This record gives sequence, structure tokens and C-alpha cells, in this order.
Amino acid sequence: METVLQIENLRTSFMTSSGEVQAVRGVSFQVKKGEILGIVGESGSGKSVTSMSILRLLADTAVIKEGSSIQFEGTDLIGLSRKQLRKIRGEKISMIFQDPMSSLNPLIPVGKQVSEMMKEHHPEMTKEQLKSETLKLFEKVRIPEPEKRYGSYPHEFSGGMRQRVMIAMALANKPRLLIADEPTTALDVTIQDQILRQLRELEKEYQTSIIFITHDLGVVAELCDRVVVMYGGLIMEEALIDDIFENPSHPYTMGLIASIPDPQQDKNVRLQPIPGSPPDMTNPPKGCPFAPRCPYARRICAQELPDFVEIGEGHKSRCFLQLPDAPADEHNPFRKGKAANGQGPVIG
Repeated sequence: METVLQIENLRTSFMTSSGEVQAVRGVSFQVKKGEILGIVGESGSGKSVTSMSILRLLADTAVIKEGSSIQFEGTDLIGLSRKQLRKIRGEKISMIFQDPMSSLNPLIPVGKQVSEMMKEHHPEMTKEQLKSETLKLFEKVRIPEPEKRYGSYPHEFSGGMRQRVMIAMALANKPRLLIADEPTTALDVTIQDQILRQLRELEKEYQTSIIFITHDLGVVAELCDRVVVMYGGLIMEEALIDDIFENPSHPYTMGLIASIPDPQQDKNVRLQPIPGSPPDMTNPPKGCPFAPRCPYARRICAQELPDFVEIGEGHKSRCFLQLPDAPADEHNPFRKGKAANGQGPVIG
């Protein structure tokens, strides 16, 4: 399957008065044509900074470090000028943000805003053509009474409808890649489900690849084909969506899954939050960033950063407990009985 986006060793930092904040510390992944990739993690894990780095929608204090590579359809986006990158934004790569009110101009009718997005990249289109295509997009994203709503302002829409306008705007130029940064977080469950279904339908119709960023693994389960789990500016685990839920291979992933509400569970049973807080990225730990919060951590976990290794077909993990010579006792959730080398634990 064709690779649309290939990210290698992405490192993005913010230079602040308190020092260098190492938000992303060597992230590598790829997105295939027509694939929906989920990037999941708590606030501060680096997932949004990763997505913003793709289109360089970063604060002036941000620096993408030398050695990073973001290849989109064979073009290195890091090497492009702002003018060259502007031609790609909105046409080949589009983005949907969490809060549509911060992205929509409150003084311009929504229909005109979508039309302007098309006109930016297709100046040859007439005013009538632009309006016609915008109305078709409104129908596609299920905005009722498109003709009437064309002249409405953002404040006249509900949160769910504003997000549909943002999806229409993102799809205006039939992009090859759509980045959705927590687009359903502020919506109620019913509207959230409608938006997720809509993204899946549009992905099938347009064959658009989607990067869906969220802190909610439950949402990922509804939408994505594959998932990347981030923590402390690193990828902790990557796998097909079924593998993540059936065979989670990192304690952090297990903690995220355990914190998902289950409608079938006993209401008297409390959810299991992950204790502790994410690391300070101005002084990231030299070992596994999750070690201070991990119930299975060994001494080595705080001393060395484990490699990101393949543990199955298309399934990678960054955890010492997955190694063949890891301890095999009741404290290792991935091993039972004797250690693989028969000599007992070597990283205790």
C-alpha cells in the first residue's frame, strides 16, 4: 500500500525562559493511503506537537531539530519555504482543530469561509462554482438546509455543526492527508459518534488518509485502523487496533485501557486511573519516562531507555519487560513461569 507520510526521528523542542522543553524526542511512523492512524496519549505526551510539526504550525519558540525528517509523498516538508508549505496546507494536507470557534472567523458567514478555502487553491473557479461546491460539501457533512446555512455565522451553529463546517472546510480541496486534533473532545457522546462515523465514511469516499489525535482510546477503537501510543515525547507502542486491545504490550497502554469506562461494568466498581503525573520535559528522564508511574518497573527502567522493538507482525513496543531475558514472575504481566533464558531475572 502506498505510503503518504513518513516521519523519521522527529525531534521538536520549545526554547523557553525555563530552558528547552523537549516535547517530541525522536518519533518515527508512517501513514498509508486510505488509512486512519490514531495517536493517543495524555496531555503533554507530545501527540499534538507531533501533528503541528508536520505543517510547521508551531510557536516561534519551537525548533525542529536537525536530523528530523517529514516526507510527504516524497517531499521533505522540513526543507520547504513558508511559501511552498502554504501551497500544501489546505490543498494536500488539511487540519481540523479541537475548538472550531478559534478557527472560524466570527465575522464572516461559514459558507464564504469554505468557499474562500477552495478559491485559495483554485482561483479559476467562479463565484457560482464555489458556492455550488460548498453546498455539496455541506450536504456531505450533513449540515441541514445547506442553502440557508450558507449565509449563517459561526455563533448561529451548535458545537457539533461548527465542527461539521470545519470538516467541510478541511475537505474542500480533497486533501491526501487530514489531521484531526481532538476534534470531538468538546462534543457530547451522541454528536461525537456522528462525527466519527462521518470521518470514516469520508475516508472511504475520498480515500483520504487521516491522523486522528486523542487522549481517549475508546474513541480510537471506534475509528482507527492502527494506533500509536505516545508518552513523554516518545512512542511507547504501535500496533493494529485489534492488537492494542487484545494484546497490549506496554504498561502505559494497559493503564489507558483500564481507565476506559465500560457500560457493562458494575457501577460500584471504580475506574482505575494511572497514578502520578507525566514527566517534566525540560528535564526528561534518562530511562523510560513512564517508569515512575509503572507498577512493573525495574531498576533498569529508570536508568536506561528501552529500544522500540518489534514484538509481533506490525506490533512494536518500548518496554524492558518484553525482552526475552526479562523477569518471569508475578510482577511481569507479559511473562509466566521461568525467564526465557532459564536463568531467572536479569533486569530486576
